[in-house]
Amino acid sequence: MAGKVRIWYDAEADFLEVRFSDAAGYEKATDHDAVMERVDDQGRIIGFSILGVTRFKKEKPLEADLTAA
Repeated sequence: MAGKVRIWYDAEADFLEVRFSDAAGYEKATDHDAVMERVDDQGRIIGFSILGVTRFKKEKPLEADLTAA
């Protein structure tokens, strides 16, 4: 995948968002309660977000499955 990635972090909300595309989309739950995937109208992943990102320790990385259409 080539192209720009946009990353936002809101320290007050402890919220991280990563977008691979500026396309319109919606949030969809994943198997991890802190992670939401952002998908377009065809179900392709265009980003993801993590709520409470600072609670995860660097010794044990956060893992979540993102599904592709």
